[in-house]
Amino acid sequence: MTAATAAETARRVAGFAGQARHGRQRELREALAAGAPSPRVLVIGAGFGGIGMAVRLRRAGLETFTIVDKADGVGGVWRNNTYPGAACDVPSHLYSFSFAPNPSWSTRFAPQAEILAYLERCVDDFGLRPHLRLGVEVSAAEWDDDASVWRVQTADGEELEADVVITGLGQLNRPSIPDLDGLDEFTGPTFHSARWRHDVDLVGRRVAVVGSGASALQFLPLVADQASHVDLYQRSPNYVIPKRDHAYTPARQQRYARSPLGTRPPRWRTYWSFEARFLTFRQGSWMGALLEKAVARGLEPMVGPELPRPALVPDYPVGCKRILQSNDWYSTLQRSDVDVVTNPIVGIEPDGVRTADGARRPCEVLVFATGFAATEFLAPLQITGRQGVTLDDHWASGAEAYLGVATASLPNLFLLYGPNTNLGHNSIVFMLEAQAHYIIEVLADLVLGGRRTAEVDPQVEARFNDRLQRDAQRTVWAADCESWYKDANGRITNNWPRPTLDYWWRTRSVRPGDFRYDGVADPPADPAEPWRRSASPSR
Repeated sequence: MTAATAAETARRVAGFAGQARHGRQRELREALAAGAPSPRVLVIGAGFGGIGMAVRLRRAGLETFTIVDKADGVGGVWRNNTYPGAACDVPSHLYSFSFAPNPSWSTRFAPQAEILAYLERCVDDFGLRPHLRLGVEVSAAEWDDDASVWRVQTADGEELEADVVITGLGQLNRPSIPDLDGLDEFTGPTFHSARWRHDVDLVGRRVAVVGSGASALQFLPLVADQASHVDLYQRSPNYVIPKRDHAYTPARQQRYARSPLGTRPPRWRTYWSFEARFLTFRQGSWMGALLEKAVARGLEPMVGPELPRPALVPDYPVGCKRILQSNDWYSTLQRSDVDVVTNPIVGIEPDGVRTADGARRPCEVLVFATGFAATEFLAPLQITGRQGVTLDDHWASGAEAYLGVATASLPNLFLLYGPNTNLGHNSIVFMLEAQAHYIIEVLADLVLGGRRTAEVDPQVEARFNDRLQRDAQRTVWAADCESWYKDANGRITNNWPRPTLDYWWRTRSVRPGDFRYDGVADPPADPAEPWRRSASPSR
């Protein structure tokens, strides 16, 4: 990015952010204050997405909303993932809401408990408690075309009615455990890292850890300090770079709290430095090539009989799978009481694990760090739209949505952290805020236009996703490696294949012609270019 481009981007960021605050959404607040009908909004999920969406609804003057979550508290993945060492791998000042800076983060990368406390504080600071219904699990939602409402079923048989449904379930909420032969016969404790058993004492026991993803990098060093022996069953090694973490001193926290700019400088420094990393994910990237060589060169001295090359050095392009950060991963793998097993598991016995080489390794506790069902968006919810069209039908060839937010045949249904909105290089909170802003823009069209339904045009959605998949094929995610970025057919369904600034720009306003309101399309923009934005950020 050149200096001129950066300056122009900064000008647009400042200018259009101001217009968004004082333009269309201000009109919406004024209309609602004057008595315009307010749609009943149901937000499903009380994690970062649902909380950020609820704050945006309140700021837009929309008070007729309810947030439901199946858990007994807010926080989403930051409530569920309590494994030892759980922390964020995006710096705290960026992994937080722009409208709710926190000068009191204890470290550059906040631990799980602090992030959860931050989200709980946001709920209180922005008056969301009266809108919360916890312990409510949604099982299905069906569109009633005659009444133009969503009829939402809960797991305990209650029916909720909403004009608008917004899902904030995330992509990392359903743990995935492989179907291993004999797993049911294992006699010791078995659990997934996202459902950590704190009642299980690991001291002096032989522990088998299946999987070596982001969570394993955080908990394995701590587990190794307790267990008598750890076997790590690893399908393929990761690119692991140093985690540049440090504690914030009380003096720095006070300076952040006192300054009129507060935490904005570290937030924006981090954002721009992370944004530049997107270049690493382009196929043939020179940055990626340099990183691959640096990692291989750094790992070479560790290669030996106990840690052969396949256990350490990745055989795929950097970025094809998630790049991980740790300062004690490799030192843990070099411990005499830690073995890295690269032979596939063929079965579980009552007190051990069998691998394809015929070896049997004793085991007393079995921990899965095998990720999540990330490509099964909204599952296990059953979503049925117009004329009985289900979301499963619509996504038979792979999950997709316009801007990751809206899907044809599902009027008044919006997704947070939907298909192709995950990031490999920056903060998902940035993307969630952009999505919440865009949804409010659509709701403004509904309320100010006296309309009842908004539904993305199917041709617009199809053109958008055709272009998106072409862009995705130009990234390293399309390379030959297994990752949660792709579904079983190899389609890249999770990641946004362009810089986050591009996504921010496309979600500033609703492009004319993209949506049908009450079944009628607005005058379209140029149909040949689904990526081009309208000249003004607000119609």
